[in-house]
Amino acid sequence: MVFYHTSNVVDPSAFIYLGKDKVENEDLIAHGWPEDITKDIWFHVDNLSSAHIYLRLPPPHSPDQWKNIPEELLTDCAQLTKANSIEGNKKDNVTVIYTPWSNLKKSGSMATGQVGFKDQKMVRRVYVEQRENAIVNRLNKTKVEKYPDLRQEKADREKEERRKERISAQEKVGETHHTPQWYSATDTDGCVQKKDDARLAEERAQLKYQKEHMYDDLHADDEIAQSSNQDRDPDFLDDFF
Repeated sequence: MVFYHTSNVVDPSAFIYLGKDKVENEDLIAHGWPEDITKDIWFHVDNLSSAHIYLRLPPPHSPDQWKNIPEELLTDCAQLTKANSIEGNKKDNVTVIYTPWSNLKKSGSMATGQVGFKDQKMVRRVYVEQRENAIVNRLNKTKVEKYPDLRQEKADREKEERRKERISAQEKVGETHHTPQWYSATDTDGCVQKKDDARLAEERAQLKYQKEHMYDDLHADDEIAQSSNQDRDPDFLDDFF
């Protein structure tokens, strides 16, 4: 079972959720959504036992969105985290830590529900002076119990993101193939000059050919006359006699 809360202090609204117990926390750890899809941010009371609270950041998403959570939304998450810690709920002046889901580290030697961090520098802290009942009560009024298939939800989401990426890639290819070719005045002048040069070269080649072959017909007539029997001496004898 997973408890879902809605925070309406931002627009669009944000969803805050937590597992019923440490066993379900394991499923939440395993099947969170990475920041390249959407931002799942993990909250926990520092140095005390508490529920694992997750904030699914609303769109639009950006790489550093988790570092710039609106103050009112951050307060909602911190208050709900404190309220779901048996010991932390009774104390004032507690610290709540938070980090992207992708920064959580889980090894086989860790107890159920226990996690570490890949990068301590990506762990942030928010100070909670005392419980604010107005905030906690507002969030609890939005609580909904669900039995989601977390693995399938994540798989469906990843499939949808891949589909969007394919469509985007196809659109970019189409734009490349249909991009009109524009020429500047300089390009046009260059094309005209190249055509003129080619025409002049062709005319010169034709004149050169005509000059070199202007006597070809005359030479051909002389050769024909020399090989003809009509104008030869009557005493002429063919070589084959």
